[in-house]
Amino acid sequence: MVRPKFGDIIEIKTSKGLAYALYTHRNKQYGALLRVFGHILPSRPSHFDTLVSGRPQFETFFPLGAAVHRGIVSVVGSVPIPPQFQAFPIFRSGSADPITKKVKTWWLWDGEKEWLVGNITDEQRKLPIRGVWNDTLLRERIDTGWTAENDYR
Repeated sequence: MVRPKFGDIIEIKTSKGLAYALYTHRNKQYGALLRVFGHILPSRPSHFDTLVSGRPQFETFFPLGAAVHRGIVSVVGSVPIPPQFQAFPIFRSGSADPITKKVKTWWLWDGEKEWLVGNITDEQRKLPIRGVWNDTLLRERIDTGWTAENDYR
């Protein structure tokens, strides 16, 4: 069995083709951090350097080891982690109001500490939303072009 390592390229089969993610970090509470790139391709490329050098469509935590073991996703290559992805990203989180489904009070988290910010700026809206996704949600968000920036909770 392949054990995922930092820098691994993860292939995700979606209803529209093949998508790719870069495994860059692990958090003891949330697991593997994937930076998912929005390029959906009909077949596996021969090189991945260019594919993982742009801005990710989104970043999320994912049960990578179990998904690889079960054949849900595949490790198809490895690259040195590009400089722009070496630092752990800051995530945002908040509880949605049950009636409006909107978050009024946001928190930011750097992987170790969390701090209250209240309303977020347009720049902070681009930050990833903290959470662990299963493979169904991962594929759906890739296929629909979902981004944290456009999630107006």
